[in-house]
Amino acid sequence: MATKLGPLVGAIDQGTSSTRFLVFNAETAELLSHHQVEIKQEFPREGWVEQDPKEILNSVYECVEKTCEKMKQLNINISNIRAIGVTNQRETTVVWDKTTGEPLYNAIVWLDLRTQSTVEHLLKKVPGRNKTFSKFKTGLPLSTYFSAVKLRWLLDNVEEIRKAVEDHRAMFGTIDSWLIWSLTGGKNGGIHCTDVTNASRTMLFNIHSLEWDPELCKFFDIPMEILPTVRSSSEIYGVMKICPSWESGALTGVPISGCLGDQSAALVGQMCFQDGQAKNTYGTGCFLLCNTGQKSVFSEHGLITTIAYKMGKDKPTFYALEGSVAIAGAVVRWLRDNLGIAKTSQEVEKLAADVGTSYGCYFVPAFSGLYAPYWEPSARGIICGLTQFTNKNHIAFAALEAVCFQTREILDAMNKDCGIPLNQLQVDGGMTNNKILMQLQSDILCIPVVKPSMPETTALGAAMAAGAAEGVGVWSLNPGDLTAVTCERFEPQINPEESEYRYARWKKAVMKSMGWETSDASSNGDISIFYSLPMVIFVMSSMVMLIGAKYITGK
Repeated sequence: MATKLGPLVGAIDQGTSSTRFLVFNAETAELLSHHQVEIKQEFPREGWVEQDPKEILNSVYECVEKTCEKMKQLNINISNIRAIGVTNQRETTVVWDKTTGEPLYNAIVWLDLRTQSTVEHLLKKVPGRNKTFSKFKTGLPLSTYFSAVKLRWLLDNVEEIRKAVEDHRAMFGTIDSWLIWSLTGGKNGGIHCTDVTNASRTMLFNIHSLEWDPELCKFFDIPMEILPTVRSSSEIYGVMKICPSWESGALTGVPISGCLGDQSAALVGQMCFQDGQAKNTYGTGCFLLCNTGQKSVFSEHGLITTIAYKMGKDKPTFYALEGSVAIAGAVVRWLRDNLGIAKTSQEVEKLAADVGTSYGCYFVPAFSGLYAPYWEPSARGIICGLTQFTNKNHIAFAALEAVCFQTREILDAMNKDCGIPLNQLQVDGGMTNNKILMQLQSDILCIPVVKPSMPETTALGAAMAAGAAEGVGVWSLNPGDLTAVTCERFEPQINPEESEYRYARWKKAVMKSMGWETSDASSNGDISIFYSLPMVIFVMSSMVMLIGAKYITGK
């Protein structure tokens, strides 16, 4: 006999490294069941990061199917799932053929750097090469990070996409658009839409008028017909359709009624509905968002202005200041997969815990350049302060410390822009399970770090948006109805002077990481010594001398 519960809401959480489907009780916000599938990242060239859109979509199908199976084993009736929300890695760019339903190229991931030369080319069109020329329309600087530049690269470099645009077959979207279109029917009537939070990450969207901006589309030379319709973060977009790969078709007919970019979803899941409330999410990257209410605040210290959420067609738009760090959890993955100094992420934590210090070693993981507050694509990762005493434990500690220093940088910028320093930091994301990291973060910030006992705040935010949508109405967002969250606190345990000393050394290392790459090198993907004519002459003459010497000596 099925367990009796109130209405349930599902959430698709499609991140950079994995996809998950989670089901929550709408009355208690309790997580009932979930399933997770890792997603492959492809690195076809230096600085390039891609993912297969079909693999992403199939991972959603698998997660939904497996979660429903688990719920049946728990005697929970899946017919109680009243709505589904979608939350996603932002900026990652997909172009597909609406007649076949097939992607026309791999998804270009937000971390990807191939567009550095595209950015340089576009800057030539801007008076004074001002990267923030569209700041008061979009809230964003011109950077490899945002979708418009990735889309421009695809139009310039992929013939199949150019042809599809000419034939009016192409559709563009971030991951949310690709998933919603596919899940609501795909080529057979799928809904091509996005929400305001994801649209605000493209550099094509006016965050005040809440419309695609014709002038920006003209600047990037992007046809507006390929763009999705922009909707609020909480309304019914369409319903789930039967998919051939689903065994049960369990959720057919369930409305998809929530959509938020992952960082906005985490802000909602952390209940940061008041002006001045902030959260920091530790995932592949690290993202600090502060709710600025119904007014857009523009940073003087390297942060970006973004849309936090809009909870219904007729509801007001809320804005946020954001500090974005490209590499957080990705540095642990790099230690594991590239250097092989640990077999699991947990082992990295143990390595760091065993020494409790970096022993003067500092790690700047600028694998994709530096995001906030520098916006410096020429930076590359460095490890400095090495001695003969340094070992893998110290490097593991320095890697965790780097995540904390990067957060300190964006928190300092946030405090300057907001004028009122945060007296504690609310945190979430996969890395918050690392207790060494959380204690380090409190020590480096010199304020308490507060972690909710239910860490799935990103998925929770998407579920809240879906459940609160008009026509669903199973989740109340009234402050008095929101469930209180139990938390774990980490208090500073070192004196502020030591914290400041370590932070100053880190800043010195950051300066040394800059100016390593040029746009030409990153766009070519590989650098050969033979691009240098003097080097060619040197190598050729050396070879001639060696051959001559062998001939003379008779060897």
